[in-house]
Amino acid sequence: MLFNSHEFLFFLLPLVLVGYYLLLPKGWRHGWLVACSYVFYGWWDYRYCGLLLLATLIDYIAGGRIAATADPVRKKRWLCLSICSDMGMLGFFKYYDLGAGTLNAVAHWAGAGAGVLPLLHLILPVGISFYTFQSMSYSIDIYRGHARPAKSFIDFACYVSLFPQLVAGPIVRYHELDNQLRVRSHSWAKAGAGLTLFVLGLAKKVVLADAVAPMADWGFSQAAIGLAGAWSSLMAYTLQIYFDFSGYSDMAVGLGLMLGFQFPQNFHSPYKSASISEFWTRWHISLSSWLRDYLYVPLGGNRKGAVRTYVNLFLTMLLGGLWHGASWTFMLWGAYHGALLALERMNGKRGFGWRLPRPLQVGLTFVLVMFGWVLFRAPTLDGLARMSKGLAGFHGWGNAYPLAEAGALNWAALLFGLALVFAAKNTWEIRWQPSCRWAAGLALLFLICLAVLLVNTSSPFLYFQF
Repeated sequence: MLFNSHEFLFFLLPLVLVGYYLLLPKGWRHGWLVACSYVFYGWWDYRYCGLLLLATLIDYIAGGRIAATADPVRKKRWLCLSICSDMGMLGFFKYYDLGAGTLNAVAHWAGAGAGVLPLLHLILPVGISFYTFQSMSYSIDIYRGHARPAKSFIDFACYVSLFPQLVAGPIVRYHELDNQLRVRSHSWAKAGAGLTLFVLGLAKKVVLADAVAPMADWGFSQAAIGLAGAWSSLMAYTLQIYFDFSGYSDMAVGLGLMLGFQFPQNFHSPYKSASISEFWTRWHISLSSWLRDYLYVPLGGNRKGAVRTYVNLFLTMLLGGLWHGASWTFMLWGAYHGALLALERMNGKRGFGWRLPRPLQVGLTFVLVMFGWVLFRAPTLDGLARMSKGLAGFHGWGNAYPLAEAGALNWAALLFGLALVFAAKNTWEIRWQPSCRWAAGLALLFLICLAVLLVNTSSPFLYFQF
């Protein structure tokens, strides 16, 4: 189910809030949220609810056994069970076909024939990359002594399946919600702030991200694109992925606040960064910190000398790219950012334009990030080559996205989006004001979003595919 769908806005969300606040006793609230979250998840395909339940059950048992035993060997065995089960599910659904296809190609090249392993053409369960990381962090944090076991299976199931951030984050670790699952406050101030974030996030998605999406799709589908079309389409995708994903995160955090939960900020004006290192402290913060704490640090971090630090940075980002999808372009995107981070670390964490005034540093970093989005968005290596040639001007100036008909609105959204990312406050910096004027403005923005949704079909969020 989509946050920007009529089923969610007019059916599930009101049902969740009415049941949570008006119909059920406080002791039943977590069970109600679990039930509603499974409806939310199963709306797409109810068969994959079993995977979610299986991951929840294994990690709940493993975490409890890790906490209950004093034997280090047994603790490690339970931890391995948790990690292997989560990574096994993720790896099978996400990477089996890539691995099988690669192995078949190598076997064919070596003369061993074709079809060593059958391609299963698996459908990737929505959100599996997010909920496996989130569930797995429970047993890891208990093993490290950073968290205590959940009070009950229902509490833990509520943590794993909580619908606001179930399918696209932010990735919330158990110790961040542990106390909130035991005791949390509910207030009109929280609800108002949550509603504000939700509506602003919805507007980011349906008014901005979806408006520039046709420009991006047009550019990346061209067989031979010119300089103007390539750069404008890449700019459109750069804004689309930001407003789409940060919009989802804002909506998730807003929904959490409506239910009394406080989730961490996931985006903090990333395109205002003056270096790639700074960019990764502002973009998809929950994933960046997860990779740092559960991958980069265990690899040795910066504790084993300069060369090992550079290698660890590169490997962390390479695996972070692979996490996004079973594609060589995602791996190249991860390798690209890993190499940039390593080069900046060699230069004392300073950006490539560190001698320039900050506005120029920000501009240079923005262009470097855009180059990365070419790798991220290109569907194939051939598509990557076509767009790269267009950006380099191999096909001349060419044509940009047409201004005729709805094209003018797409261009207006592009220009307005650029102004927002560089000159405006982000949604976390906007303070909710309990006033009639604020409520009227929020209601008007929500009505605009509904009007857009009536005209256009609800589109999935980009990160649903990861």
